[in-house]
Amino acid sequence: MTEVTSGPRTSGWQPRSGMPQYADRPRFDVEKVRADFPILSREIDGHPLVYLDSANTSQKPRPVLDTLTSFYEGHNANVARAVHTLGTEATEAYEGARAKIARFVGANAPGEIVFTKNSSEAMNLVAYSFGHQGADVDPRFRLGPGDEVVISEMEHHSNIVPWQLLCQRTGATLRWFGITDEGRLDTSALDELVNERTKIVSYVLQSNILGTINPTSAIVARAHEVGALVMLDASQAVPHGPVDVVDLGVDFLAFTGHKMCGPTGIGVLWGRAELLDAMPPFLGGGEMIETVRMEGSTFAPAPARFEAGTPPIAQAVGLGAAVDYLTSLGMDAVRWHEKEITAYALDALTEIPGLTIFGPAVPVGRGGTISFALDGVHPHDVGQVLDAEGVAVRVGHGCARPTCARFGVPAVTRASFYLYTTTEEIDALVRGIGSVRKLFG
Repeated sequence: MTEVTSGPRTSGWQPRSGMPQYADRPRFDVEKVRADFPILSREIDGHPLVYLDSANTSQKPRPVLDTLTSFYEGHNANVARAVHTLGTEATEAYEGARAKIARFVGANAPGEIVFTKNSSEAMNLVAYSFGHQGADVDPRFRLGPGDEVVISEMEHHSNIVPWQLLCQRTGATLRWFGITDEGRLDTSALDELVNERTKIVSYVLQSNILGTINPTSAIVARAHEVGALVMLDASQAVPHGPVDVVDLGVDFLAFTGHKMCGPTGIGVLWGRAELLDAMPPFLGGGEMIETVRMEGSTFAPAPARFEAGTPPIAQAVGLGAAVDYLTSLGMDAVRWHEKEITAYALDALTEIPGLTIFGPAVPVGRGGTISFALDGVHPHDVGQVLDAEGVAVRVGHGCARPTCARFGVPAVTRASFYLYTTTEEIDALVRGIGSVRKLFG
């Protein structure tokens, strides 16, 4: 973490001349992008909205909003259940979205994409697959006393609690990577932590609270060496830059639509096809079956076996539109823009006296999420003062209570950036923090 105890007062803050420019930076017109997001024209208490809470949920561009409206107005029907025109159109739109998302993350086939209601459900789905008993259970998913599950200390609660429950249910042991003082994943004991008893390693690709982008190659290689599977929580990674599941070499990857310009209520589990085919169903109901008799049932192949009941149809179609929108911008361009915004923000925030940043202090191996504490001021007070000036941030433990405990704080203030964030909005954040300091002395 970075602590600053001296420097110019924020009341004298002068905006910088601009972000550093790089010769190989892809073209990116942030003002043109902002024009696609109607909500960004709002005012809050007479101040222009400065939305710095995209790690919580992103705003939605007009093409996504229009797609949702068009679907409900002209094509609304249930999927995979009807031969009428509307049913066919809805099914084609739903499965078309699956194909778009598969291409977006480099999946080998659309059938490797399972729709869930969010990334939490996707991770619960995988955790549920472990610990089943019986001769017909794939040995990779058998879990019991003596077996181990490895996560990390910087996880979102969605990648902690399901594994805790699994270990309580099966008698397996939960272990975890620690966090260094700089906010990086501590892999110094990798070979001891991931060993022949490990069944799965599940950890975050980009931290939702520290912004840290975690390494993958050495961890994946070690896990596969000992026969363990690897799952990544990519909820904060897929929206912000290119992600290719084949290049990563992992077995499962989870992300959510509402953080990547898509609707709420839609998440994605990507899994290697042969693993999905070996996993038991997560929920029972309509459309996940092959045959049903009173004596027993057989189940459809993946992904249908994991999509019981009426799925989030419009939400999936909306997520497909979000993928189209992001693809049109170019994920390399999005990544560069956020890297420059993050560098600008780190430079500005580290000049504020009494402000402590948690996580990497440089824009290398980190994303556009900055959590901080202000000496003597509770994060809830910081958030309320900022909101009065139109600046929206998140306050609290950020669904990452163990990370806060690691750094000895009950809560943080978190500013998170996205493709529509500008340097002027960072300047507004810094001015707002100046108001906090003035108000609280």
